[in-house]
Amino acid sequence: MTEIRARLRLWLRLIRFDRPIGTLLLLWPTLWGLLIAGDGHPSLGNLLVFGAGVVLMRSAGCILNDIADRHFDRHVERTRERPLTAGEIGVGEALSLAAVLSALAFALVLQTNPLTVWLSVAGLVLAATYPYLKRHTHLPQVGLGIAFSWGIPMAFAAERDALPPALWLLFCAALLWSVVYDTFYAMVDREDDLRIGLRSTAILFDESDRGITAALQGLTLLLLVLAGRQFGLGHAFHASLAAGAMLFAWQQWLIRHRAREACFRAFLNNNLFGLAVFAGIATDYALR
Repeated sequence: MTEIRARLRLWLRLIRFDRPIGTLLLLWPTLWGLLIAGDGHPSLGNLLVFGAGVVLMRSAGCILNDIADRHFDRHVERTRERPLTAGEIGVGEALSLAAVLSALAFALVLQTNPLTVWLSVAGLVLAATYPYLKRHTHLPQVGLGIAFSWGIPMAFAAERDALPPALWLLFCAALLWSVVYDTFYAMVDREDDLRIGLRSTAILFDESDRGITAALQGLTLLLLVLAGRQFGLGHAFHASLAAGAMLFAWQQWLIRHRAREACFRAFLNNNLFGLAVFAGIATDYALR
């Protein structure tokens, strides 16, 4: 029994159970999509399917990422103690766990409709290939943004069995937002990544990182305004975007000296942005 508990604790570390920020950042855009696609009242079944699916796929994604990066993580201060790179768990065992989690997520999505199922297959491909982008391009954050925003078209597919063109405004807003917060995350590892030859937007933007991320934050807010107009969202939604703009300003203040800890705090602060937008959408529908 002691050995089983120890193995379970190891698996929980592997899927970042103690660090739910990634799950939350994946969850918020998905909930945005579900609320809007369901006109404020998405089905309980879809809420359960997508909520559990986010947890399962984020967990599987962490494992696939660690398998891909296991030879690099030992050289990065933030990641050198991860179970795979530290040799506490083997690749075969990790792959098996990722396969089980992915299979459970797929079983959930089978409860929806064929369009959502096909989109989920594309989502799995995105999750599996994203970790390798940093070897070949300075834009792995774009790959992550697409993967983390993919819940939006899936939500519309599940709720409406259709993909209205306006959803892509919401998708692009979530994508740009993901690029911003993952750039903050990459700024934490920038010196380590330069030393071992990995690429990121933090390296690509270099000294222009603050200006570019601020511009992307502005575009995120603009796209959310346009999406809100298309879907008939009103004052409560726009108030949430005003709160989001203040959060973005705070994040820019945090990264002003590019210190590792401050950049990580800016990354974490994006959970509040996702929550603010969700609260604005939910309140807007509740007041109707």
